[in-house]
Amino acid sequence: MSREYPARPIIGVIALVRRGERFLLVQRAKPPDIGKWGFPGGVQELGETVIEAAERELAEETGLRFAAPRVLTTLDVIHRDPAGDVRYHFTLVAVLGDWISGEPVAADDAAAVDWIDAAEAETGRLPVQPAVARLIRQALAV
Repeated sequence: MSREYPARPIIGVIALVRRGERFLLVQRAKPPDIGKWGFPGGVQELGETVIEAAERELAEETGLRFAAPRVLTTLDVIHRDPAGDVRYHFTLVAVLGDWISGEPVAADDAAAVDWIDAAEAETGRLPVQPAVARLIRQALAV
């Protein structure tokens, strides 16, 4: 199925890796939101649980693993073109886990990596995707 102008929503995952009060972000190297910063993630593959998908995407994009991954929340990401047609529609499952060890390296779909806290997400130091600050605050509350 094409990711652009899909016939139905696409299930994806994002990996929220917590290191104290900071979270791992990647700069997107591919559309949508190319150049923006968000959590590592991607499309869930057939036969894969959301936890397995988050673990795989995190490893592919950063080389890291995380401990005790668990579902935090879900969100819809819908982008429309100027005519109002749905260009992208992802239903994302946010999986929260704790940093184990090592330093991330940008790979696969990531152009760069960085650790950021909620205040930094809100101040605009990095051009972050819209839900980043809200998800960080939600993760810190659990």
